[in-house]
Amino acid sequence: MNSFHEEKAIISLIKSCSSKSHLLQLHSRLLRSSHFFTPPIFLSFLSRIALPPFRDLPYSAAVFSTFPAPSLSAYNTMIRAHSLTRGSGRGGLRLYQELHRSGFSSDALTATFALKCCAKAESFSLGAQIHTKIWKDGCSSDGLLLTTLMDFYSCLGKGGDAWKVFDEMPQRDVVAWNVLISCCTRNGRTRDALALFDRMKSSNESPPDDVTCLLALHACGSLNTLEFGEEIHRYIVENGFHSSKSVCNSLIAMYSRCGNVEKAFEVFDQMANRDVVSWTSMISGLATNGYGADAVAAFWKMQRENVLPDDQTFTGVLSGCSHAGLVDEGRMIFASMERDFGVTPNVHHYGCMVDLLGRAGFLDEAYGLVNSMKIKPDTAMWRTLLGACRIHRHVSLGEKVIDHLVEVKGLEAGDYILLSNIYLSIGNMEKVLEIRKMMNDRGIETTPAASSIELNRKLHEFLADDVSHPKINEIYRMLDEINQQLRIAGYVVEATSEFNTGESNSTPYRMSYHSEKLAIAFGVLSTPPGTTIRVAKDLRICVDCHNFAKILSTVYDRKVVVRDRSRFHHFRDGRCSCNDYW
Repeated sequence: MNSFHEEKAIISLIKSCSSKSHLLQLHSRLLRSSHFFTPPIFLSFLSRIALPPFRDLPYSAAVFSTFPAPSLSAYNTMIRAHSLTRGSGRGGLRLYQELHRSGFSSDALTATFALKCCAKAESFSLGAQIHTKIWKDGCSSDGLLLTTLMDFYSCLGKGGDAWKVFDEMPQRDVVAWNVLISCCTRNGRTRDALALFDRMKSSNESPPDDVTCLLALHACGSLNTLEFGEEIHRYIVENGFHSSKSVCNSLIAMYSRCGNVEKAFEVFDQMANRDVVSWTSMISGLATNGYGADAVAAFWKMQRENVLPDDQTFTGVLSGCSHAGLVDEGRMIFASMERDFGVTPNVHHYGCMVDLLGRAGFLDEAYGLVNSMKIKPDTAMWRTLLGACRIHRHVSLGEKVIDHLVEVKGLEAGDYILLSNIYLSIGNMEKVLEIRKMMNDRGIETTPAASSIELNRKLHEFLADDVSHPKINEIYRMLDEINQQLRIAGYVVEATSEFNTGESNSTPYRMSYHSEKLAIAFGVLSTPPGTTIRVAKDLRICVDCHNFAKILSTVYDRKVVVRDRSRFHHFRDGRCSCNDYW
């Protein structure tokens, strides 16, 4: 057999190795021959051990170091391996710099893999240098490379730079569009992401694919834009993407996050094959929309269908128990996690249990659970317990929790507010004023709460006492009219329920103009009678606004759906889906 055919046979043997142990045995045999350092054979072996499925970076690095004169392809293989492996990516950047010191001229593939390492290492300066080199080397027409460059800027929060690269691309495929949409959602420009989806639909350049739909559905869920989400759903059906399990799972999540759990269940029910993500999305959707008992029932049903829950499933079902006050069910499910399913509770599961026990009044048990945890409690867990102390007016425990937050340097403006509300609930105005003075002296300010409502696919946002909306005079007149009608029906402003929750001063006058009330008034003003009003708020709804929405749902014969920071409230006929337990 001549050397050419022998090389081909060895390379074929390397590619056919089905396990790492077989590959390593072959390596041992090759080292005893004269063939291993033949460039094609060496590169074939290096690629096989460095890249998926085996991806052994330490071993491949040792192999790479034995070759006296590695080629550009060998460097590219190792830099790519670093870009694909868990870690900082700095090893790949060192190889990239070593390659240039060795006198090699890198190519587009080198730059692509190095940029991925830059994103992992958060090395903006080296990424920017690579960007400059791309233009100097005349690689500005390489679509894959420019898409990777966009993703690099996106990962580092440089959305403007990513957009600039996109605008300068001579040709843009659907992957480039998807990366830009992902960049927008990652960097808080969610509305721009949906505008890009519209541009893709109206352009002949690159129509949205299933990945575009996944990204856009996520954006709709974040913004609570149900109308836009329904339009994307129609596009999905028209283009045959509805058979994709991941698309259906995203539809379930989108509808759930927009407060339409009935539509979420419709998508779920029509799925031919449901995996753990499908079940978890449905359970979480039921939980956040106030159907805690249904979430628990779905949890048991998924097991009867031989789908095992994962850690996120347990977060969803325990959240459902918390929102519905299902203490016994929550305790039982929490106890079964590690015992029956081998899932070790994480900080989110403990947080759900603290919330469940705290809401139900088992404050000492909740505090004991936090102190008995094997993992360190985070600030969110302490705040959950502090919120329970506010609900049940447990002053001494609330003060202890504040001490813990001080200890972990996690005290924020909202924590002062929660503690002040505990004092307010027991009538200790001296302490309330003391906290207010402390906040003023330390320059601590609350973030203004914001509420939004979608109308004809346009999102309208309101702050407390807002004057920025073009129809603000009409909105205030409508809100005054609503207040008059509700007072006739028995509504009284709950002026002492909360102190300064980010909605300006807590006087009856100021509470009349909380952000969600302005959004609801705009909804009544702008939609026909009987239309459901859907509002999203970035903080917890206060007692007064909760009472306002309940009575309005009867007086105006409207269904009102409010998504606050932790759950949905579905108001209908004077009742709320939370049964006043939130």
